Amino acid sequence: MLDDIAIRVRQNIGIVTAVLLFTILYLLYNLAHPKGFSSAVLVQNGDEIFALAMLAMAQTVPVLASGLDLSVGAVMTMVGCFASYLLTGVAGGTPLHLEIFGLHIGLGTFPGGVSGILLGIVVCLATGALAGFINGCVVVYGRIQPIIATLATGAVYIGIALFLRPTPGGKIDEDLNWALTNSLGDFASTVHIFDDGAASWFAPVAWIPVPFVLLVLIALLVWVPFRRSVLGRAVYAVGSAEGAAYMSGLPIDRAKIAAFTLAGFFAGCGGLFLAIQTSSGNADIPQAGAYTLNSIASVVIGGTSLLGGTGSAIGSIFGAMVLRVISFFFRIFDIAPLLQPLFEGLILLGAVSIGALGVLRVKNTLELFR
Repeated sequence: MLDDIAIRVRQNIGIVTAVLLFTILYLLYNLAHPKGFSSAVLVQNGDEIFALAMLAMAQTVPVLASGLDLSVGAVMTMVGCFASYLLTGVAGGTPLHLEIFGLHIGLGTFPGGVSGILLGIVVCLATGALAGFINGCVVVYGRIQPIIATLATGAVYIGIALFLRPTPGGKIDEDLNWALTNSLGDFASTVHIFDDGAASWFAPVAWIPVPFVLLVLIALLVWVPFRRSVLGRAVYAVGSAEGAAYMSGLPIDRAKIAAFTLAGFFAGCGGLFLAIQTSSGNADIPQAGAYTLNSIASVVIGGTSLLGGTGSAIGSIFGAMVLRVISFFFRIFDIAPLLQPLFEGLILLGAVSIGALGVLRVKNTLELFR
């Protein structure tokens, strides 16, 4: 039994390292925080972690297929701009129009109310998945390296976001904002379920932040089934050895397209939540670039090999949490903004080095190129 556990730990040393690192850092953070170990702090942390965790999952899937998606931040930004138009929840609906070369083109009215919000969420997630699907098609049928293809498509998606929101603006339904960015108790009272959150059986879980619940649901309902599917296993096989996967008859092209499509879906989830959290849309180019780079760092910290074939989106979630907790420390200890990149880089270097300690035990140097 203990031998089996030891083998599993060695096989998942990257994830284990990320989980331990996050646990230690988060405990220290709460001990140092004046209001640590409280629901309010947990809710605030959940809101700040969710978008990066989604982008970390988005980056993981192409990386597992031995690719890299530089457009995840742009897809997130574009979907956020769409959401700022479609999730207003105005009872009479939202008029949609385009301004092209001075011409005003009416596109009709998007439904309002609860049905309009639900339809808007579906449209936003579908937009993210479509962007990822286009990335996959460009890579597979255009025979272009993923890093180049997604660099180009990312510029297109940022262009669309700037077209939609030349300046920050828009509005998200206030009830939607309140329900999804607070605790389960606030969610229940907003949507009027479980006696408006006052049911006695509901009290023990009412303090849990909604973003954490959404994160777990998305991981369980989307990532786990995908990983266990034929396409999911094909993604791992392509990342491990594409030639062997081809000789085995696996659907290589479909696996790559599925990987990028799922990446677009996860990035869309991040953009949707970011728009709900900020109650607006913002085509912020530096923010998109920062999220993309942090998603790659989260993947590495989470134990996924950038060479592909090994790793998990769950590990990347913990990698994103580690990154965010580091930024929380900056706020607690009031570290000057100019020094933050220095400390962040040193901590990241240390974290990645811990995950690479296994290299020291390698006796045959050919194993380094697996």
